[in-house]
Amino acid sequence: MGDKESARKLAVAAGVPVVPGTAAGLDAATLRKHAEEIGYPVLIKAVAGGSGRGMRVVREGAEFDARLSEAQAEALSAFSNGSVFLEKYIDSPRHIEVQVFGDSKGNVVHFGERECSLQRRHQKIVEEAPAPNLHPHVRKRLYDYSIQLAKSVSYVNSGTLEFLVQDGRNEDSPIYFLEMNTRIQVEHPVTELVAGVDLVALQLRVAAGESIPVNETNSGVGSAIEFRISAEDPARDFSPAMGELKYLSRGGGPGVREDGWVEAGSVVSPYYDSLLFKIIVSGKDREEAIARSRTILDEYLVEGLPTTLGFHRWVVRQSDFIEGFVNIHWIGKEWKGAVREVPRMNGPLTLPKRVAQ
Repeated sequence: MGDKESARKLAVAAGVPVVPGTAAGLDAATLRKHAEEIGYPVLIKAVAGGSGRGMRVVREGAEFDARLSEAQAEALSAFSNGSVFLEKYIDSPRHIEVQVFGDSKGNVVHFGERECSLQRRHQKIVEEAPAPNLHPHVRKRLYDYSIQLAKSVSYVNSGTLEFLVQDGRNEDSPIYFLEMNTRIQVEHPVTELVAGVDLVALQLRVAAGESIPVNETNSGVGSAIEFRISAEDPARDFSPAMGELKYLSRGGGPGVREDGWVEAGSVVSPYYDSLLFKIIVSGKDREEAIARSRTILDEYLVEGLPTTLGFHRWVVRQSDFIEGFVNIHWIGKEWKGAVREVPRMNGPLTLPKRVAQ
């Protein structure tokens, strides 16, 4: 399931819908022919890819060869595997993922879904649980597909099944399986807080041969949001930043968790991922989680190099985010890269009437 091509085949065999696409290992001429048959735009994806590497959107035939070469070269450099395949590029979908867990006794359970639509360059930067504005039937279909596919491969361990969902507010909204992450993910804390489960501890228990404790009391909260704070400059198209972190002042309070590695004096080099720390904020409902997020993000202060803190302060003040109406292209359309001086500590959050719960 960790290989995108084999995961697609297994999904089809299990009756789970996938985005129209091709097999891997095809030559350039055959891929170009399939792209014309599928219809532009198409997405070139690395078989062994992850975090948006080895992916290119092709909007017309004239640019196909150039984008293919770029995707293959990046995939080979990042994963030592230049194999790619094609998928139909779905316009403005939401990215919803379902957290599953399987044990060696044949049990597979889910711990709900996460909204991961706020992305740039196919890299998630804000995640929340549960996903707002999902029709109950859409949510149930996501859960059913996830359990169905995980059971079909006798899956053991923590895993995440990722889907594209067109809108999601209507009962018959299209759902397409994308891939499965056969590991714990960066955004696992929001699921832990909402579901009331320690996923890392559960990995150890299952690895030791225990069954999933499916009947344990849920002690979670209503809503949780994670913000990835990275050494990047949002005003320069999220370009990487390097140097010494000279000063760091943290926020805190009820419903706040931080996972990170930096302190004042830490040096950010060009050799590793730009993620500095994650701020995870929870509340009894989404309204409280958003209100707390505004306060906490305002309290954090980092000096010495650019970070995405200001960008996140901007996000939690946007009506589309507050109301739960974003998709995977929202950041690209709404954030123009201009410097935004977002005021800090500017009073309580006033939500519009149409709030996604």
